[in-house]
Amino acid sequence: MNYFTGCTALITGVTAGIGEEFARQLAPEAKTLVLVARRTDRLESLEQELLASNPHLEIHCRPVDLADETQIDGLLHWLYTSELRVNVLINNAGLGDHGDFAGSDWGKIKQIIAVNITALTKLTYSLLPMLRQGPHGAIINVSSIVSLIPIPNSAVYAASKAYVTSLSEAVRAELRGTGISVTTVCPGPVETEFGIVAERKGSGHMPPPAVLRIPASQVAHESLLAAANDRARVLPGLRVAIFMAVICALPMFILRLLLNKAARMEKKA
Repeated sequence: MNYFTGCTALITGVTAGIGEEFARQLAPEAKTLVLVARRTDRLESLEQELLASNPHLEIHCRPVDLADETQIDGLLHWLYTSELRVNVLINNAGLGDHGDFAGSDWGKIKQIIAVNITALTKLTYSLLPMLRQGPHGAIINVSSIVSLIPIPNSAVYAASKAYVTSLSEAVRAELRGTGISVTTVCPGPVETEFGIVAERKGSGHMPPPAVLRIPASQVAHESLLAAANDRARVLPGLRVAIFMAVICALPMFILRLLLNKAARMEKKA
């Protein structure tokens, strides 16, 4: 991971799951980490853990609720008035919801859009001038395999991730030749607290096949490796990559039949 040696990285959603692993795996290489999450206690705990094994590291903990655009503005103001120059941006924070669209809570829908779309877009847009100041930089946007196909009972979440994947690919094309790479990460099922938070009571959610599950540490490792090699997209886990290659190759009319059947099965569950 020599690509990240001496970098200054800003990571969102850093206090659990994949974000936490990004911080752990970058810590030995980075010069500075800016850790962004809502929960101050978890931020401080992670800071102590990282400094214990990486005493050279400079860490800035920023408790921010990314669903609140005013707090995002505060983060950006602090960043631009500090002497830091971020050259690695990892947009990892995300919210999910599982259940039928008609039964959704509008407040939660707004939070999903605010965190998954607005916050990611604003941070990327606002930090691009800073990333352009150096000889090279990297943006890693954590999307999902559900961004590649419409998913019933995760309609808003899947649509928000489709936005992330599309935006990332377009911005990557615009930035070719600038020294800034953009990598889209499309994980499958990962053992984190994300699914627990997203689940609704009585939603009848059918868990994904255990064979497709991979640890958050593997997702972070494959993502960082992909960014270091300037890859446009990574689907961590060989089985996940093969599974999605098959699914995405299906004609849309067949895919619709499968999605309709899956939706009916979940209603019965």
